[in-house]
Amino acid sequence: MQPLKFKPLLKQTIWGGNKIVPFKHLDSNLQNVGESWEISGVPGDETIVANGEYEGKNLNEVLKELQGKLVGEKNYARFGNEFPLLIKFIDANDDLSIQVHPTDELAQKRGKSRGKTEMWYLMESDPKAYLNCGMKTAITPQQYKEMVANNTICDAISNYNVKRGDSFFIPAGRIHSIGKGCFILEIQQTSDVTYRIYDFNRKDKDGNTRELHTEEAAECINYMVEENYRTNYVPAKNVGVNLATCPFFTTNLYDLDQPMNIDLSQLDSFVILICTNGKGTITDNEGNTVGMQTGDSILVPATTQHLKVEGTIELIQTYV
Repeated sequence: MQPLKFKPLLKQTIWGGNKIVPFKHLDSNLQNVGESWEISGVPGDETIVANGEYEGKNLNEVLKELQGKLVGEKNYARFGNEFPLLIKFIDANDDLSIQVHPTDELAQKRGKSRGKTEMWYLMESDPKAYLNCGMKTAITPQQYKEMVANNTICDAISNYNVKRGDSFFIPAGRIHSIGKGCFILEIQQTSDVTYRIYDFNRKDKDGNTRELHTEEAAECINYMVEENYRTNYVPAKNVGVNLATCPFFTTNLYDLDQPMNIDLSQLDSFVILICTNGKGTITDNEGNTVGMQTGDSILVPATTQHLKVEGTIELIQTYV
């Protein structure tokens, strides 16, 4: 079975910019596109297959038909007909709200299916672009509530000037936000549970502020302080460089300028490849070949044993 390409779902937002459409070489006049959902099984927002025998079907329809052949037997036993990852590009032309996501355990206690652990990889950034990630000051839940009420919560959160290639791992419970000027690849658990902590007192066109979830977030937040929240990794050519490993996904970076074979025979998982720069071809062990260029994403079925990548291309690989 050949790798699957999907039609992206473009999401217009009040904070969205104009980088996604040209980045993905799309023929669209949409403005303020804040997100492109690349591969999604979120009910009501499923991405549609754009190639091969499953063209026109959405991801969940393909998953129900192929089951473990698509996602891997262990993943199908664990997640059933819920595709476990959501892949997005995010273009922030304004600051996003400061927020936090619950763990699976807490989400389920509150009647939700899953929590959310995620990671970011910086595609581009404006010269003064920044993001917030993790606590820089040890505070108690009560102090947190007081700082939210006093509009000083940002003083307790680590702030990073960012550049292309920076990566951040954001486990459930880690407070975070994307700042103006960041263009990000986001890999996350499939979940829509977000607790908004602070929104800079912004008002919509009708003069209303957005709902905050101060109390719900208080129990979610990991108040521990770590020395550094930016992922430390050493870039290298023509090898896989690990960016994140956790129970929900493993993510590697491949910066290639020569052909490379990637062995998938021991994974028992689907593999998602996102082209973050350059172009090339991906050929599987059955001889199926797909072309990729900057902005493309593909889903490689779990039955695939190995891939050959050719071209001058930077790829993010993620799987469960």
